[in-house]
Amino acid sequence: MLFALPIFLGNLFQQLYNVVDSLVVGNVLGKEALAAVSSSGSLIFLIVGFLGGVFVGAGVIISRYFGAKNEEKVSIAVHTTMAFAFISGLLITIVGVIFTPWFLKLMGTPDDVFLDAVTYLRIYFAGGIGIVMYNSCMGIFQAVGDSKHPLYYLIIAAITNVVLDILFVAVFDFGVAGAALATVISQFLSAILGFVKLTKVDGYHKLYIRKIKIDGNMLKSLVNMGLPTGVQNSVIAFANVIVQSNINQFGSVAMAGSGSFSKLEGFAFLPITSFSVALTTFIIIM
Repeated sequence: MLFALPIFLGNLFQQLYNVVDSLVVGNVLGKEALAAVSSSGSLIFLIVGFLGGVFVGAGVIISRYFGAKNEEKVSIAVHTTMAFAFISGLLITIVGVIFTPWFLKLMGTPDDVFLDAVTYLRIYFAGGIGIVMYNSCMGIFQAVGDSKHPLYYLIIAAITNVVLDILFVAVFDFGVAGAALATVISQFLSAILGFVKLTKVDGYHKLYIRKIKIDGNMLKSLVNMGLPTGVQNSVIAFANVIVQSNINQFGSVAMAGSGSFSKLEGFAFLPITSFSVALTTFIIIM
């Protein structure tokens, strides 16, 4: 329970992190802007969720070698994970920025929210490296039994996101672009904090910049372990995209309402997901 509590609190702040954009945008910019931001969630999870599932495999592999006190294998797994994260983040940026308009048209996004949705998603995907690097760093910490540092960095990122959301959207009037920028900057901040900490820790999982590279055999193990979870996430996310596409046909009010509900719905799953992650890591390490 002591290990699970920071994970639960971290996931809670992560969920609040996601809610803040909608709260600020909805209250300051109105329902069309809220619809643009809210409707982007399913598409983001479709792309990021798959990679997140694959990185679950990385966490399992690192936990296994860490529990066996195999310093060499832990190091190889950590550096392969970071290299893979960088490449994956770059791919997300390229695919997301180029194909965002096409994705949104395919989902039947209404004209009155289309441009805002394109703006929000393109800026979000432009920060793909920061988003994936953040998740990989936090996954490495949790894989070796450290659930506190991810919590610290999430709190810092969440506070930063709130401040920047208000500043960019309400004060500087950047519109939905401001909300996206606030999210990306906050993610990059937490990614940098996690990355720097990994270079300074005293343990098997210490990160050396010069050693960040892909080990073919290790990458194969990571992908084989994480691919089923990635596919599972994608199937669920794809179903959500189809649902969102149908909701889009009812206009911006329905989109805003559905998006707001989905943000709140996430709170219901926090205890289960947090305990599951903690239990999995604990069993593997032990």
